[in-house]
Amino acid sequence: MFRSVPPRFTVACLSVALLVATTAAPLVWAGEIASDLTVTRADFGSIGSVKPAVLDLALGAAACAVRSGVAESPATLTVIDYSLPSTAKRMWVYDLNSRTLVFEELVAHGSESGDNFATAFSNAPDSHQSSLGLFVTDEPYVGKNGYSLRMDGLDAGINDRARERAIVIHGADYVSDAFAKSQGRLGRSWGCPAVRGVIAKSLIDRVRGGGLVFAYYPDPQFLADSKYVQCAQTTGNDGSRRVATGDDRAE
Repeated sequence: MFRSVPPRFTVACLSVALLVATTAAPLVWAGEIASDLTVTRADFGSIGSVKPAVLDLALGAAACAVRSGVAESPATLTVIDYSLPSTAKRMWVYDLNSRTLVFEELVAHGSESGDNFATAFSNAPDSHQSSLGLFVTDEPYVGKNGYSLRMDGLDAGINDRARERAIVIHGADYVSDAFAKSQGRLGRSWGCPAVRGVIAKSLIDRVRGGGLVFAYYPDPQFLADSKYVQCAQTTGNDGSRRVATGDDRAE
């Protein structure tokens, strides 16, 4: 269940989610449409093991962010599906220019989000829970977790405190197949989407500087409250009105 935790003091990390509302009205964006993102799942030669409906929702949310002007020509879209166990590859990075899948990876969730499965998410400082929704990447830095990437949450009330919480992408030695095999799950972060240390720098450098990250979990409140999810469910990637069907539903 999506819930907030009363703030105590700051430090943490992050993540994102989805479902489907067939009756929501189309989202009206304020201001001028900046540009467009018309990439669809069919444009990729391979999408990896991601659930097609989750990728469709992520692409739709990204297109809505671009049309609204909060994201400009993102080169990559990173999708995280927290409905899967931590032992599964549940992070996918897509190059939106070449229409290719460039990473399919393990990713950790927050220590207070759950054990092998994440089930609780928060936007609150010191919650040590992952966050859902749409994020935009900023620039990397070197901190206590090594080479790391700052992100800003775009979903008001859902992940917009990501910068304050220090929700970043970073490498961790507790994210590996060996750790998962020995412990039955990955290690857990303080909310950050931590990845394998051996690929952290190359992944960060690929998605840095304006890439979009979409973290998914089929939480009804998140799906109802995220304006990007609502927009994605009621409009096509070209901005046209669409009608959701049972085939659109991510489970």
